[in-house]
Amino acid sequence: MTGFDPVAYAIPGFVALIAAEMVWAARRDPAAYKPRDTAVSLLLGLGSVAAGLATGAIVLALADALYALRVATLGWAWWVWAACFVLDDLAYYLWHRTAHRVRWFWAAHVNHHSSQHYNLSTALRQPWTGFLSASFAFRLPLVLLGFPPAMVLTCGAFNLIYQFWIHTTAIGRLPRWIEAVFNTPSHHRVHHGIHPLYLDRNYAGVLIVWDRLFGTFQPERDDLRIHYGLVHQLGSFNLLRAAFHEWLGIAADLWRAPWRAKLGYLFGPPGWSHDGSRRSSDDIKRAWQEPAAKHEAGSGH
Repeated sequence: MTGFDPVAYAIPGFVALIAAEMVWAARRDPAAYKPRDTAVSLLLGLGSVAAGLATGAIVLALADALYALRVATLGWAWWVWAACFVLDDLAYYLWHRTAHRVRWFWAAHVNHHSSQHYNLSTALRQPWTGFLSASFAFRLPLVLLGFPPAMVLTCGAFNLIYQFWIHTTAIGRLPRWIEAVFNTPSHHRVHHGIHPLYLDRNYAGVLIVWDRLFGTFQPERDDLRIHYGLVHQLGSFNLLRAAFHEWLGIAADLWRAPWRAKLGYLFGPPGWSHDGSRRSSDDIKRAWQEPAAKHEAGSGH
């Protein structure tokens, strides 16, 4: 294994770019930053780093153990790095899609979406409980295939670094070929939007081609102003509430729910309820689409 951590080297760049965006926002978009919101984002980021340091040895040990069972030894050639990066990006897409569709994973990921502002500090709003939700498991098959654990972890780190710059409203659409292949600020603004059209869309890390391939792509619309955050906004700058509120919600639901419904509250989609008292993203989108469908039927189209 290697002690090289690309994210640690990127931190000064993160700080410099956030400062630059703050200067831009002060002149062009004063509502983009709010001090308390930014403070929560930064503290969640620091907590996520601490949690990663506390649990990293376990993940590394598991990766090394699985590497001993690998089906091939792929080595360190440039093409192995390229294949690892692409497959790691696919693994990220699968994790990210699962994190929005399965409540257990959503409980760790939800804090990243809990800000009603969209700026570079939002990129640092990372979970403290990623280890608890076992998000690392999505990358472990790469180790079994024969990619060295250090290579997989390094590719994952560069994937995370790439995603920093797309958390901004300062950059509009980029040239068409870039928008066609890569995740961009425009694509990721859609992902953080709470309009029904934008829910559960654009899960990409680096390559937007996964969303295009698997039917989860949605382009940004000029006629639709984006509001950010959660369908039911957190409404608090309390750091601990931001970090743990969904886990507490799961615990409360498990306590009250009948036995036959408990698994649904753990592994069903966020917003699922056994008695229909809440709405999942599918329910929200269905309710939004029904009036348009009725209008088209009534007009004879």
